[in-house]
Amino acid sequence: MAVASATGAASLIWLAVAIPLVSFAILLLAGKAADAWGHWLAILASTASFVIGAAAALQLLGMDASARVVETTLYEWIPAVGNFAVDFGTRVDPLSITFVLLVTFVGTLIHIYSVSYMEHDPARRRFFAYLNLFVAAMLLLVLGNSYVVLFFGWEGVGLASYLLISFWNHVPEYATAGKKAFVMNRVGDLGMLIAMMAMVASFGSVKFTDVSAGVAGVSEGTAAFIGVFLLLAACGKSAQFPLQAWLGDAMAGPTPVSALIHAATMVTAGVYLMVRSGAVYQAAPTAALLVALIGLITLVFGAIVGAAKDDMKKVLAASTMSQIGYMMLAAGLGPVGAGFAIFHLVTHGFFKANMFLGAGAVMHGMNDEVNIRGFGGLAKHMKITFYTFFAGYLAIIGFPLLSGFYSKDKIIEIAFTGEGTLPWIFGTITVLVAGLTAFYMSRLFFGIFLGEERWAKEGPDAKHPHDPSPLMWIPMALLALGSLGLGAVLNYTGFLTWLEPAIGHVAHEEPVLPVPVITGVTLAIVAIGVGLAWKMYVATPMPKAAPVGNGLTRAARVDLYQDQINEGLFMNPGLALVAGTDALDRGVVDGLVRGVAKLPSVGSVVGKFQTGYARNYASYITIGLVLALIVVVAAAL
Repeated sequence: MAVASATGAASLIWLAVAIPLVSFAILLLAGKAADAWGHWLAILASTASFVIGAAAALQLLGMDASARVVETTLYEWIPAVGNFAVDFGTRVDPLSITFVLLVTFVGTLIHIYSVSYMEHDPARRRFFAYLNLFVAAMLLLVLGNSYVVLFFGWEGVGLASYLLISFWNHVPEYATAGKKAFVMNRVGDLGMLIAMMAMVASFGSVKFTDVSAGVAGVSEGTAAFIGVFLLLAACGKSAQFPLQAWLGDAMAGPTPVSALIHAATMVTAGVYLMVRSGAVYQAAPTAALLVALIGLITLVFGAIVGAAKDDMKKVLAASTMSQIGYMMLAAGLGPVGAGFAIFHLVTHGFFKANMFLGAGAVMHGMNDEVNIRGFGGLAKHMKITFYTFFAGYLAIIGFPLLSGFYSKDKIIEIAFTGEGTLPWIFGTITVLVAGLTAFYMSRLFFGIFLGEERWAKEGPDAKHPHDPSPLMWIPMALLALGSLGLGAVLNYTGFLTWLEPAIGHVAHEEPVLPVPVITGVTLAIVAIGVGLAWKMYVATPMPKAAPVGNGLTRAARVDLYQDQINEGLFMNPGLALVAGTDALDRGVVDGLVRGVAKLPSVGSVVGKFQTGYARNYASYITIGLVLALIVVVAAAL
């Protein structure tokens, strides 16, 4: 694929990163003087980035498909050391610009929503500064022309997520949640660093074009090594097994943060990395299979956890984990899978942001309550929230002709492609999880909006549900429209063809079962999931107190013991190792030094004779002379 010279809007794409970054700095440095207008500056900055991204997208559309890769070198970042050098530059192609449009459009809507949602928070200006930092970091991540530039944005996203998850850090558990996300992502970052070291050793470069060109000339083992450590990095950012434990705790941040992390920024970064590194995985089928397996494990894991949670934000978080699992599975299945992974990522960005903002609206109208067992019957009290959330719910369960039907069901279809038994295993599991998704999302939707009203209407705990202000519901409505129709638009306008300059030619492969059979079975399983949820939570009133449940339910409520496993396998042995090392240092190393220090020294002995009295020194001289005479006389005899 030829790389075109930078002209037009594509050459100015760096401004999409710079503008929100400058806004972030202004909002922090201006202090309280910006409290009255800082949120509007943040919205203007995010909107400007969207306009620049849209202009660059139009420029690409006007170019020949083979030339839709535009790179710009901004400056020499790391000067040449031998044959190795890194230029700080941007890469505008269909993949990066798709992310730019998603991040800036959805991000801007979340900014607008946050004006009202955070209206009474005294630190609202700082909150918007962090939102701008998040957007700038994510744009740098997807626009970088090398893994090093990507990594710079990668770390910026990690920092912004820490600042936003622990935004209300006066609550100790919220501060802990931010630290947990930060530390677990550093584990993944180690994978990225090791992968980049291997690239330098193998190709002498970390630039995307050089790695893609050079990977065909190395052994499959080398490509697999790079691919496995890139996967480790992706698992951290996208909360995939085994680095998924931080995602549920990340709900500690304000709800708009949850929407931004889950829909357009942090958790999508791992999928971007896998798709951008497609050449590596094509050269290493074993590593690609591992990507698919990790996605398969995670999509099951997230669905099981989501089916047992009562906190609506944590249900949505588990849902994100599962849906990203679908995308990772697809990314491991080659270019056609990578295309549908990005397709589903875009549609998911709309309906997941839609539902998170809907959850925030419910909290806004119900005194910050998050337990679905304390809701019920809100449809008639919060009509706008009900209808917008309903659109997202239908999209995620794959209701025919809505966004999820076109994106997620395509992943299910390609899961059935290939040879041997794997297509049957992958395909069957994805279909069953589609049914489980329908069950737990129906449980969430029914528990909030339908059935009997389970909330107090009088007394000190009385709730007064109501729809939010237009600044909140208008973004929700726009996202709901995307949830309903974006999938069809992308499907019938050739979205996969649009991505080909970035991901390679997408060759159609027939699944092991006819597509109508796969679609029919999937819809039947989804219908069963919805029907079961209706029977359990609408036809039968949902109890206000969670029942004890069976062993799997109890395990799922505590995230299948992921924290306990991490503590047992890593944290406690790590603490023991540190304690042992400390004891060795104090007892042996320091003890040896202290022991030597306690031995009598020449100075301490001689010092006793340095009294400062002349009579003592005269006696020393006399004694010395006597001894000298004795020696002389003895020698003469």
